[in-house]
Amino acid sequence: MTLGSVEIKPTTVWKIALSKIPMFTQWIEVDWSKGEQTIIWDIRFPRVLLGAIVGAGLSVVGVAIQSLVRNSLADPYVLGVSSGASVGATLVIIFGAFSMYGQYALSFGAFTGSLVSIILIFTLSRIGGQNSTVRLLMAGIAISAILSAITSLLVFSAPNEHGIGTVLFWLSGSLAGGKWEYLTIPTLIVVICLIVLMAQYRSLNAMLMGEESAGTLGVNTVQFRKLLLVITALLTGVIVSIAGSIGFVGLMMPHIVRVMVGSDHRRVLPVSALFGAIFLIWVDVVARLAFAPEELPIGILTALCGGPFFIWLMLRSSYSFGGSGR
Repeated sequence: MTLGSVEIKPTTVWKIALSKIPMFTQWIEVDWSKGEQTIIWDIRFPRVLLGAIVGAGLSVVGVAIQSLVRNSLADPYVLGVSSGASVGATLVIIFGAFSMYGQYALSFGAFTGSLVSIILIFTLSRIGGQNSTVRLLMAGIAISAILSAITSLLVFSAPNEHGIGTVLFWLSGSLAGGKWEYLTIPTLIVVICLIVLMAQYRSLNAMLMGEESAGTLGVNTVQFRKLLLVITALLTGVIVSIAGSIGFVGLMMPHIVRVMVGSDHRRVLPVSALFGAIFLIWVDVVARLAFAPEELPIGILTALCGGPFFIWLMLRSSYSFGGSGR
């Protein structure tokens, strides 16, 4: 929070933060300007917290989706839920859809898009037989391609250039919209989903051995897969609605954590959330400073980190799911 186009001393940041806590207010001497307080408390503080929430959420959903499909290269966006959210948000930004919801129109549009996409994926994957993981992935890829094309079509037909620029920046991901009033719902959703997954860590561990093996261990694989899909859709929808499309965090963090702590989800989930939060906070710092005073979309930096990581992971023949054979 000290870093930015306006540099502020760490002691000032701590004083401003502590001054907002009633029990410390009388002990803090106000020696900062009103402008510094606005920058720290109203702009940077909620932005850093949003970065932590988004990073933790992306990492947690990455753990869930990799366990669901048993594929070490799976990414949270593989199911196409983010593409659906992007269509809904693009309709709001360019054409003013859902304007009756006021400041929550963007969130509602993204949620609606993600909900429609997950329903389509569920429906397609169940046509003609059992709702298998392979059919689920194929349906997700197909729906994602269609919805991405619809987003491009909407951008192409935009009535004004300002809307196009806003959508393109939003699609690349940004934490610039971080405000105190927008933090409550994402925080609750991420915390609740993390708690639910932590409570199901034994089932997640069993799923790594395959659905048949998990079934013999007493896991209701059909119901558990539905639970993971709902959590994936919910987390992805929340994150996309507030920060846009930010990729590869859910791919990188679970792998790094599994190499460090093993494959037990009782440890993987909380450590992944922590690492994801730290990673995205610092990526956002680089995004703010690299071309200051202009801001670089955070999704560009995560892609620059995640792309080479994905290639390295793909070429590393000795890699096993869970890291180093653990």
